[in-house]
Amino acid sequence: MGYQQGLSGLAGASNDLDVIGNNIANANTTGFKQGDAKFADVYANSVATTVNTQIGLGTRLASVDQQFTQGTINTTNQALDVAINGNGFFQMSGSGGLTYSRDGSFKLDKSGYIVNSSGLQLMGYAANAAGVINTAQTVPLNIPTANIAPVATGTITGVYNLNAQDDLPATTTFSPTDPTSYNYPTTVQVYDTLGGSQQVNMYFVKTATGAWDVYAGAASGTTAKIGSAKFDTSGRLVSTADSSGNPTKDALTFDFSVPNSDGSVTPQDLKLNITGTTQFGGKNGTNNQDQDGFASGQLTGFAIGDDGVVMGKYSNGRTTALGQVVLANFNNQNGLVNLGGNQYAESSASGVPQISAPGSTNHGVLQGGALENSNVVLTNQLVDLITAQRNYQANAQTIKTQQAVDNTLINL
Repeated sequence: MGYQQGLSGLAGASNDLDVIGNNIANANTTGFKQGDAKFADVYANSVATTVNTQIGLGTRLASVDQQFTQGTINTTNQALDVAINGNGFFQMSGSGGLTYSRDGSFKLDKSGYIVNSSGLQLMGYAANAAGVINTAQTVPLNIPTANIAPVATGTITGVYNLNAQDDLPATTTFSPTDPTSYNYPTTVQVYDTLGGSQQVNMYFVKTATGAWDVYAGAASGTTAKIGSAKFDTSGRLVSTADSSGNPTKDALTFDFSVPNSDGSVTPQDLKLNITGTTQFGGKNGTNNQDQDGFASGQLTGFAIGDDGVVMGKYSNGRTTALGQVVLANFNNQNGLVNLGGNQYAESSASGVPQISAPGSTNHGVLQGGALENSNVVLTNQLVDLITAQRNYQANAQTIKTQQAVDNTLINL
């Protein structure tokens, strides 16, 4: 027995204790992946030594492998907390280049960039003003705080039922102020190019069996006939005509305009599409009504979906994509260089990063408003700690035994 084996054993046990201690210290570190010390035996390199009589020279630390098993996911309800469920790493950017992490604790900096506690910027796909995501390259994700631009109303869609059993109006001359001159009124709010809004009123007047005139206009302006509609004996809408009696340019759709006085485009051209409108015996009513414009809106919040898309929510009720978080995968995760601070760097051993949207190929999905806990299981680490301690003590004992042998020889 020699000192070298015992000393190498002490060094190995000490390394094992260091790894276990580091795991225990990071039991509450978000996204931390525990290490596992791997050891290899050591033999003298001599071609003259008979193979079956070689005596080992001890042990050495071969590697410290990260165990990239899934940590439990804890809900935080913070919009910029994101957990990865499955394979992949967040791609981060800083002055030192690109790094990779499982820590999804993010916040906004003063410029609107999504960053971690060290100021590294989260990378992803950018979106344009219309919410279209560009997957050509990754860029630092930025949350724009500017108001979303308004969109002028172009089309009003309405699905109505006009009572087939209604009598013709008592007054044959239409007037929006005379309820006896029409059968059914309805109204909708429309928006102009500046985001200003006004009410548009629409009126349906029965003129004969299966025939109705349609009137429309701004609530603050004049109302005029915009066309007529005809229904078959089954109550289905079969045709529409303009105010001159000619078939409408677009099937079942009336064209008209309203004035604006706030500096926006005027007159504002509108379409009223009544596809799906029926003439059944029953009350007049609106089954569905909508329009395709909206006012300007302020960003009120955002959320990250399982596909990584950052959806902005605005005060006007609209939502739009602001960008998309990407994930990076590697052929050999244990080939990554651990930089500390929950950050890794690629190396020749890890292979190049495979960038893709969450949920695609072998990339995991995201859970917004949540964080991935450390995958360290404390009970297991405490058992390993006892084992490593006993290993250290046993190796110390080999040195004490060798020392006793040496003293015996010296005292001969």
